[in-house]
Amino acid sequence: MKLEGSCHCRGVRFSVETKHPQPFMRCYCSICRKTQGGGGYAINLSGDADSLKVRGKQHLKVYRARVKNPEDARARKSTGQRNFCGRCGSALWLYDPTWPELIHPFASAIDTPLPTPPERVHIMLEFKPDWVPVHAEKGDKKFKRYPKESIAEWHQRHGVEAD
Repeated sequence: MKLEGSCHCRGVRFSVETKHPQPFMRCYCSICRKTQGGGGYAINLSGDADSLKVRGKQHLKVYRARVKNPEDARARKSTGQRNFCGRCGSALWLYDPTWPELIHPFASAIDTPLPTPPERVHIMLEFKPDWVPVHAEKGDKKFKRYPKESIAEWHQRHGVEAD
């Protein structure tokens, strides 16, 4: 499936091919919450990095978050590169060289209609502030941090891979 996306000001437009088009995961970490301004449908789509096409590259900026979990002595710089529009601030995609074949577009930046997932996965609940509600439905899964199941495995389990 081809996904097309853009920032709010339309200065950056992109497309990417994906086998995993369902926005099923909500992240409650401070990075997703603060860089996206909300409920964080952040890391649940994955695309073929080689298929990424971008117009408006001159407007792109990259943010690498500092990460410190409670058990860490010091913060470390994330390997994840959060790409956003330098004009309007829209979060667009995450690229992490740990998985160079993948690009993770943020569902909030996708203009292509996306399918409704059969369940949602709520992650990083350990870092959710008290004022943020978890809108979980029956059958949704919840995790203190990350599930063991990958994005690809979730889509396979639900039989929802795109052709």
